[in-house]
Amino acid sequence: MSGQGAPAVQADGTGMRVVIVAARWHDTAMAALLDGAQRALAASGVTDVRVVRVPGSFELPVAASRVAASGPDAIVALGVVIRGGTPHFEYVCSAATAGLTDVAVRTGIPVGFGVLTCDDEEQVQARIGLPGSFEDKGADAALAAIATATALRDFPAASVPVPSAAAGE
Repeated sequence: MSGQGAPAVQADGTGMRVVIVAARWHDTAMAALLDGAQRALAASGVTDVRVVRVPGSFELPVAASRVAASGPDAIVALGVVIRGGTPHFEYVCSAATAGLTDVAVRTGIPVGFGVLTCDDEEQVQARIGLPGSFEDKGADAALAAIATATALRDFPAASVPVPSAAAGE
């Protein structure tokens, strides 16, 4: 399991504003990931949480970029991509990963990466925090985002403009 050797992450999210951007593909898995993220945020003291739903994992970066402009302390991105018989899997996974990384680096807002990239449904089930799962990637992504925001609190973000749709960018 990929979770072996993972650090025990705890963070105080009191007073933080967090936005969860979550895909809709794979309803059962997404409901579990979203529940895990929300539970972890609540347990960490985060009370200001908004959820933005988009069709799939490919749309997560644009949603994260847009919500970053509202100035949250952290963003949690959740999605599920299951390998099929075409290269589509690689394209979606690469685009989601690169796009979310770009949002975090460009804005200085931590983005918790909760996008599952699995070969099959069994791998998904092992990671979504339901009974019998080995991991709870929704909770892990939420904790990583607020722990990073906490670690960076004393370091102001660079003044990097975030493009807006109104500006035509």
